[in-house]
Amino acid sequence: MVGEISISTITAILGALASYFFVKNENKKQFKYHEAEAKAKASAISHEAEKLLQDAKIAIKEREIELEKKFQDKVLDIEKYKTELTLELEAVREKKKELNMKAREIEKKENYLDNLEEEKQEEISKSIKLLEKSAEMTRDEAKNYLLKQVEEQCQLEKAQLIRKYEKEAHHDAKKKADYIISQAVTRYAGEFAGERLINIINLPSDEHKGRIIGKEGRNIKSLEKLLGVDIIIDETPGVIIVSNFNLYRRAIATRTIEILVKDGRIHPGRIESVHKKVEKEFEQKILEEGEDIVVELGLLPMDEELMRLIGRMKYRASYGQNALAHTLEVAKLASLMAAEMDGDQKLALRAGLLHDIGKALTQDIGGNHVDLGVEVCKRHNEHPTVINAIYAHHGHREPDSVESAAVCAADAISASRPGARREVLESFVNRVKDIEDIARKERGVRDAYAINAGREVRVFVDAGKVTDAQMTLISKNIAKEIENKVKYPGEIKVTVIREKRDISYAR
Repeated sequence: MVGEISISTITAILGALASYFFVKNENKKQFKYHEAEAKAKASAISHEAEKLLQDAKIAIKEREIELEKKFQDKVLDIEKYKTELTLELEAVREKKKELNMKAREIEKKENYLDNLEEEKQEEISKSIKLLEKSAEMTRDEAKNYLLKQVEEQCQLEKAQLIRKYEKEAHHDAKKKADYIISQAVTRYAGEFAGERLINIINLPSDEHKGRIIGKEGRNIKSLEKLLGVDIIIDETPGVIIVSNFNLYRRAIATRTIEILVKDGRIHPGRIESVHKKVEKEFEQKILEEGEDIVVELGLLPMDEELMRLIGRMKYRASYGQNALAHTLEVAKLASLMAAEMDGDQKLALRAGLLHDIGKALTQDIGGNHVDLGVEVCKRHNEHPTVINAIYAHHGHREPDSVESAAVCAADAISASRPGARREVLESFVNRVKDIEDIARKERGVRDAYAINAGREVRVFVDAGKVTDAQMTLISKNIAKEIENKVKYPGEIKVTVIREKRDISYAR
């Protein structure tokens, strides 16, 4: 049994040894295979590295050649620049030498002139002493006499130059202005109907007069108190008269009475109800009219308050001229004139439309329409040219643009054309008197007369006190005083007349 175990053990050991040697042999084969493979890869990598190294060397060489070429080019450029600088330096040196020579020449001339000046002063001193001795006048007396003569001569020359250039400027300006105004006026002809202070209401019958008066006059008293107008009921058949200077109030009153007459029910309660309804209708109507005007002129966008005020100007008059009709006329004329002068046509149209916007507020809150117009336009961020036009059209400021100047000219044209406006006799007489008084206050004036309906003033001066040269200055002073102190449409011509008479008698 022991022998059997030994044999099996030996067999197992031999098997294990055989397996060990087999595995070892296989491992050696596999190692050799991997070793050969690694050597092949290493050889390939080495070959590729050598190739890359060779390519890098070639690239480096090419780059060195390129840089060398650039370097040589830069060296050539530097050499060229150095040559140019050398030439420029040589030219500067030559110029400097030339300037130095000229400076020395100038210095010699200055010294020579200084010497001449000293000699001149000496000669002048000698001449002054001789003149003082021969004229029996001191230096100061002679100086004052000469200055007075020079001053009078300069004044005469100044007046002559003023007249000369004024005449030339007036001729050129008149020619250009006449062309522009004629172009504007011929392309726009606005209709105009003078505003009255009364509205006439036709009645179906005279029986309605009694209804309007009411029992013990209650209805007519209520109407006049509520509407703020005078209602005149006279013997004229079939009509009553509504009188008031306020167009807006008069229009509301007229419409209210027409509705009451048509309805037939006239009593204080009904009057108040209809009046409120008409007021609302008119407020909406004036806004719509303002919007229609702005849309028609192509001036959107514009604030609603401004459009409402434009519509309200339909019920405002100045010297009998309807404010809205005047405003539209000014806007269109200003637009045409601005176009002729290469200005902004739309801006001139807008400035002309808003130049009198303050008049829509004066009857309600009082004050100057220029200040009110500026305030409301500033509040709604209107263009600075519009603000300037409002100020300038009444002389509060100078026009600062073509558009503002066009508005001022258009305003004067619209206001001063025949039939556009009317004035009461008293205001006309006062204005003429003021113009004459201003002219008479000037030194040397003997008398002054306003003629041509106050559009010209003729001033007669004392020939013994006023020279020809002073006449120009007197006319300028009078014109300036009239501009500052008198309000008038259009322009006033100032004519100064100097007449000298010598009288002798043959006996």
